[in-house]
Amino acid sequence: MNGTLLALLGYVLLQLAVVFLLARRPQTESDYLLAGRSLGPWLAVFSVFATWFGAETCIGATAEAYAGGLGAVAADPFGYALGIVAMGLVFAAALRRRGLLTLADLFRHRWGPGIERLAALVMIPSSLLWAAAQVRAFGQVIASVSELSLIAATGLAALVVIIYTAVGGMWADAWTDLVQGLVLILGLVLLLTVFALAGGFETLPETAAAAAARAPGRDRPLIEVLAVPVFGTIAAQELTSRVLSMRDVTLARSATVAAGVVYLAVGLIPVVVGLGAAATLGADLEPEQVLSRYAQTQLPPVLYVVFLGALLSAILSTLSGALLVAGSLAARNLIAPLAGEQITERGRLRLNRAAVVVFGVIAYLISLGSESLYALVEQASGLASAGVLVLMVVAIFIPALGGIASAAAALLASVVVYALASALDWTMPYLASLAAAALAYAVLAPFGPRSGDTVPAL
Repeated sequence: MNGTLLALLGYVLLQLAVVFLLARRPQTESDYLLAGRSLGPWLAVFSVFATWFGAETCIGATAEAYAGGLGAVAADPFGYALGIVAMGLVFAAALRRRGLLTLADLFRHRWGPGIERLAALVMIPSSLLWAAAQVRAFGQVIASVSELSLIAATGLAALVVIIYTAVGGMWADAWTDLVQGLVLILGLVLLLTVFALAGGFETLPETAAAAAARAPGRDRPLIEVLAVPVFGTIAAQELTSRVLSMRDVTLARSATVAAGVVYLAVGLIPVVVGLGAAATLGADLEPEQVLSRYAQTQLPPVLYVVFLGALLSAILSTLSGALLVAGSLAARNLIAPLAGEQITERGRLRLNRAAVVVFGVIAYLISLGSESLYALVEQASGLASAGVLVLMVVAIFIPALGGIASAAAALLASVVVYALASALDWTMPYLASLAAAALAYAVLAPFGPRSGDTVPAL
């Protein structure tokens, strides 16, 4: 076992120690899922930033910039940053006022338990795909600095994060997000400093132009490329759970916007490195290996370990958030209602933890069968989020429109059309699914019972 691997394992063990120190803090389901709705400014901003800033931003954005120039990174970091800011400005306050635990709770209030369960069913696969992408990336990092096979390294990654998430919940997640966010920023700033000292900015215009020249033609319009991260971010339970965890409405709005700004600022660092890396590494590398290869060749050993710790920080925070969301949707919105009033708070806690374990194993299995980190993330962002977005807009801003039939039709139409459009290689599959969801809701709005409950007033 080499020194680099020992240092990384020591860092992971430190994160696990924090988790176990906070393990007894969650006493209720709200504590476990939302940290008791008590996150202050620092925890709030870094929880959103660290959860969203995952392996796809570090590795994927570098790879896209290296292979296709600046035009290839419209989605990440620009699209995702815009989605976070839009969530803060438009939706965060309205969601925080409602006293929800999950996004599916909003749909139960407006359309009843049937739509709640259907929404949970269509949202869970998205979280699992996102978690699988992070498990794959974690395994790649461990495998790159050890003699472990990719399968063994990915299994170790999955085991660590299952323990990490199941034990601590949102309390541990928020505190470790703060630590991981700071380590992540430190690591990337160190890399950017070395890039600048090596003359990277002097050759940047030339290498960026060369990357753009060799880029393959864009197969999808820019509006489609941006729609997936922007609308997918707004409709993501991972982001909603962070908003609901903040201690008041004002903070929910301001901290989310601030996190989007931080995301863009930090996310530009991998883009810059990707644009300029060809001057040092050449133009024929595997794109997804560019960031780690650049760090390995340009950083001294101690700083390289810091960088790898930053990369693991990005992965751990995103992965734990995705697993927590998948578990909460399954435990709270699918399974617990079947038990009715008989289930206790302790029982709910156990159910949520068990769901995290189950979904952690499933994410590991998905990661073994995947071939592309970027493809997993794209599918996670696009799958079903169009229908969820339509229901969010209606429930918050036009609650008198439509009923149960229209809500179900919107969710199903978004999934079916997105799957069909992707299979047939349409140029705008996400916008097609968004249009289908909106149209299905509008067409069936006059029919069927209106709701199973009443949305709380703003």
